[in-house]
Amino acid sequence: MATYASIKYDMALSSSHTGGGSMVLLSTQTASGDGTISFTSGIDSTFDNYVFKYINVHPADNAIAFHFNGTIDGSNWNVAKTTSHTRAYHLEDDTGAAVDYLGAHDLAQGTGFQALSNDVGNDADQQCSGTLKLFNPSSTTFVKHFIAETQTAHGANYPQPSYVAGYFNTTSAVTGIQFKFNSGNIDAGSIKLYGIKDS
Repeated sequence: MATYASIKYDMALSSSHTGGGSMVLLSTQTASGDGTISFTSGIDSTFDNYVFKYINVHPADNAIAFHFNGTIDGSNWNVAKTTSHTRAYHLEDDTGAAVDYLGAHDLAQGTGFQALSNDVGNDADQQCSGTLKLFNPSSTTFVKHFIAETQTAHGANYPQPSYVAGYFNTTSAVTGIQFKFNSGNIDAGSIKLYGIKDS
């Protein structure tokens, strides 16, 4: 009889490509008072899809949004995007809880940075963590879809998961991704880039 511990429930992580579905760690960047974290290499046709994992990203300022954008030339972070942003929350004192659509945080053919989470707190125990998945960024035929899930310790002391989905509306290859807060520096945290090959 199978035990819980013997059930394979996730993709294998490896340091080199070993077959379809493997996640390969390509690079890790650790913040320490940085204004931005940029990945300008490693995103190419080697892999079909890419995953960014941002871990314990802590802002210097309080109650601010964590953002990302893409580039097609390695220096200009302004690719047009159409996106949708929803979130949920539950107040610590149980006086409020909701799931809602945040129209103020989505883009309609906007070239600005897309919010992954809003109002991230900067108390010693507050941060945001999550995953951004980028599909087939090296295509020169199709737009580039992405999905993000982020869990935030809100500046007003409650949990807030956020969900963002959309696409870079370009048929040029997206070659880089940049992360930043909309105000102040990234005080601490790490972001890892993985490549995923489907076949």
